[in-house]
Amino acid sequence: MRFDRSIILPIVQQHVEDAACLRNTRSVVVRAPNVKLKHLARLDERIAAHLDGIAVADRAGAQLSMQALDRPGKGELFTAAVGCIEAHAGKTLLQLIALSEAVPASRSGLHSAFGWVSASRLQEIVGVLLESGDPAAQLAGVAACAQHRVDAKRALDAAIASPDAAVRARALQCAGETGRMDLLPCCIAHLDDEDAPCRLHAAQSALLLGDRNAPLAVLAELALAHADAAALAASTLSPGDVHTLLQRIAAQRNSKRLLLRTIAHAGDPRFIPWLIELMADDSYARIAGESFSFITGADLAWLDLDRKPPAHLPPGQTDDPNDTDVSMDEDDGAPWPDADKVAQWWRTNAARFASGRRYLCGAPPSKAHCIGVLKDGYQRQRMAAARHLCLLDPGTALFNCAAPAWRQQRSLAML
Repeated sequence: MRFDRSIILPIVQQHVEDAACLRNTRSVVVRAPNVKLKHLARLDERIAAHLDGIAVADRAGAQLSMQALDRPGKGELFTAAVGCIEAHAGKTLLQLIALSEAVPASRSGLHSAFGWVSASRLQEIVGVLLESGDPAAQLAGVAACAQHRVDAKRALDAAIASPDAAVRARALQCAGETGRMDLLPCCIAHLDDEDAPCRLHAAQSALLLGDRNAPLAVLAELALAHADAAALAASTLSPGDVHTLLQRIAAQRNSKRLLLRTIAHAGDPRFIPWLIELMADDSYARIAGESFSFITGADLAWLDLDRKPPAHLPPGQTDDPNDTDVSMDEDDGAPWPDADKVAQWWRTNAARFASGRRYLCGAPPSKAHCIGVLKDGYQRQRMAAARHLCLLDPGTALFNCAAPAWRQQRSLAML
């Protein structure tokens, strides 16, 4: 195939590689403990610039994006799919959907492409996907609607009844994300679904849609093994029931990190003295510090309540190329709290907090406060604030803290 001689192929190739790499980075950044919306915006601008470079190269950009799929990862599939959607290349997009089924680990990259592209470019293709008899295509269509918080109406109703567990689970999740109050009975009906992800998403959506009985019991049960279930349950349960949940988690082996995360979402200041004690333990210092900030709103780095990293990182937190544990360190980027400085801050500020109450970033969750956290909080705090907005007003669409930053900023300006 011949290309315009003005196109410099090595530069286009670099755009393809960098777009894929930055997309992979973004999947970590959107859940990072030290990233705010303004930081996400800078990364998104870089991704957009590389995608523009590929688009300007026209056929050359499209071909190089497809060639990168010789090693199909999340970033490569994202880059190719964005180009297909923008070019209305429906047949090629269906091939990418088939590829995502053959390589399931890359599927989230494909689905995130639908979230990246503006909703106005998706109407025709998403309609085709939702009406398809292929579960993989239906799954992509439901994911596209969910990421834009668009009600798929009858197509979503049909997806919830799908015999395919993956489609059913994503549709149940979408019901809560889009605030479909009329689907609450369907979510309740799937609380005993034979598929575990379906049960989880049915319970999460039913709770966000306003039912705090059976769904909460299911989430409390699943919380022992699922951090998202624990977070939502702890954000909703009464103080006494939260204490019971924390005791059950603590009774499990190797559960301290889950316990600390759940305490953050419980938001009860009674646990702060214990969190401060743990800040002297390098294995738990950063997650204890993050939980402290979740409750109090104190920014450890900004308030100079942090310390230098230890000379020798705890096991599992190294850069050793021979280390066989390649999973991401969930504390990466979080400050190392100075236990003595934090203790002094707490002695000065403890009177502002009442034991037995729920706090999020320094104040009880309210609509105004949660919007403030969405505007200026860190990503994990922002996701918690988004859930609280739904809990405060069931039927509200769940704010998408992983959407492109410019779309989030536009939505927040409207709030």
